[in-house]
This record gives sequence, C-alpha cells and structure tokens, in this order.
Amino acid sequence: MKKEVVVGIDLGGTSTKVGLVSETGDVVAVQRFGTQGREPFDSFIDRLGKVYDDIISQHEGIEVKGVGIGAPNANYFTGQMMNPPNFSWGKRVPLAKDIGARLAVPAVITNDANAAALSENLYGLGRDLRDFVVLTLGTGLGSGIVVNNQLLLGQDGIAGEMGHVNVRPDGRMCNCGLSGCLETYVSVTGIKRTVFKLLADLPYPSSMRSYSYEQLTGLLITEAALAGDTIAQEAFTYTGEILGTKLADTVAYLSPQAIILTGGLTKAGDLLLNPTRAAMEERLFHMFRGKVKLMISEIGGEHDAILGAAALAWQEFD
Repeated sequence: MKKEVVVGIDLGGTSTKVGLVSETGDVVAVQRFGTQGREPFDSFIDRLGKVYDDIISQHEGIEVKGVGIGAPNANYFTGQMMNPPNFSWGKRVPLAKDIGARLAVPAVITNDANAAALSENLYGLGRDLRDFVVLTLGTGLGSGIVVNNQLLLGQDGIAGEMGHVNVRPDGRMCNCGLSGCLETYVSVTGIKRTVFKLLADLPYPSSMRSYSYEQLTGLLITEAALAGDTIAQEAFTYTGEILGTKLADTVAYLSPQAIILTGGLTKAGDLLLNPTRAAMEERLFHMFRGKVKLMISEIGGEHDAILGAAALAWQEFD
C-alpha cells in the first residue's frame, strides 16, 4: 500500500521550499531553490517542476493527493496571487492552475498567514481549540483566523489582514500605502524603526548603536534584549503594548479561545509576551478578561511554512 502524502509549497520572495508531508505532519522530504521573482513566471514553473520531479524520483511507494501553496497575496477562491510584492509576474498570477497542471495533481493556495493558522489547527496548539487567531510576526505582520474549526476567508479569500488595521491615523508610513498600520509597529521592520527612534531619544548605552538600519536584524534586537540592553528591552515593551491593545480589539470582535503568536519576534519570549498580555488584559471588555490564552507557537523550525501549506492540502483533498 502506497504512503499518502501531500506537497507543501512555501513560496517566498527570496526562496521557495517544496516538501512532501504525511497527514500526521511528518516531513518526508524537502528541497529549497531561489524564487527569482523578477524572472518570467514560466521559468519559475519550470524550475519548480524539476525540483518536484527530483523529489518524487527519490521516494518510491508514495501517492501524492494534492498540493498546498502558501504565498503572498494569495486568493483561495480564484487560485491567484493578486498584485504580489517583489514579483514581476503580473497582477493576477494563476498559481494553483499552473502549478497543478505542471505537477499533474490538484492544487490550492492561500496566503502564508492563513497557512500558519491551518498548521496550528492540524499540528500545533490549535488541535484542541475551536476558535483561535494566529499572528505571524516576521518582516511584516500576517494573521489567520479559525472559527468553529474553519479558516475564516471572507469574500476575497484574504480575511484577517490584521497587519493593516490602524494604530494611529497619522502614524508610520506602510508599504501598502496607508499610514499607521499595525505591522509598521509590530513586526521585525516595525521594531527596528522603534529601536532607532529610541536610540535617538534616549541616552542609554546600547550595543545596537554600532549598527546601521540595514545591518540591524530582529535576531540582533532579541539577543540584545535578552542580554539586558535597555533600549532593546524598551523596544519590546513598546511593541507589546501596541500589540496587546489591538489584540483586545480582536477579542471583542471574535471572542477566540486563544491567540497564538509565531515568527521571528517571538524568540524574545516573555520580553514580548508579558507586555502584550498586560496591555491586552487591561483593555479587554470585562466579560473577556482572563479567558483568552496568549501563547507562542510550538511548531517553529525551518519547516513550519511547509507544514502550513501541507495542512491546507490535507484539509482540501483528504
């Protein structure tokens, strides 16, 4: 009897990862290649197909049930990537159609944050939950919402864009063209902007004063904070207070059982979690206080995005 697997594809602006994943979340195989989003789309499909063929040739006795794809600006209903940043493939990229045709298996897509929510639902902290929200705190801020064990999609398949709820109408400019978006404050990019403002405003010594904006990374800020750097710790406190305030709004809208955080910023652990939880609880409507868990994902690792895409495929094609 053949072993059933799905293909999980994590399509990013820099690199693409392709993996074979069992229903229990076992990553059977994975390969990575450069996305080259400025090359013709047909060339990308051709390289993806060759990587897939190579993986399949090395694993006999498997049956591929379908393909799940996590990608930026992905519309579940149309199977298209809409106006994707960092790509020159056009305004409506037929990802599901063309990838499914090349790999000769049915394909489905969603955005990367929705894929993360599905991953938690199938493999992570959401397994025993019915209603929860996942926030991905990386270069930007993405979110996925699960209601009654179903991913909330909305009319365009992209519901849950919490990164673009407004923090301050006259706040920081966002790449989306709006100002004051949550991800300009709560993300790796956002905390870098906060650090440089604090470095300008406060006299404290800091290891981060020796870095340019381009050199500074979320990991460096986290390491500095864990080592006791006052500026870095203040940056996480400020970030957590803004995040917690908006999570209180989220709870009022959705009444989830839990909010799960994932992504690079969560490596700071309690330095981010404690001020976030405090701000959320302080601003919660009294009926919700003490009822909503705030947790850091336990999935993590280099295969988390592949698992998310695979969870989408298992949900769709099992």
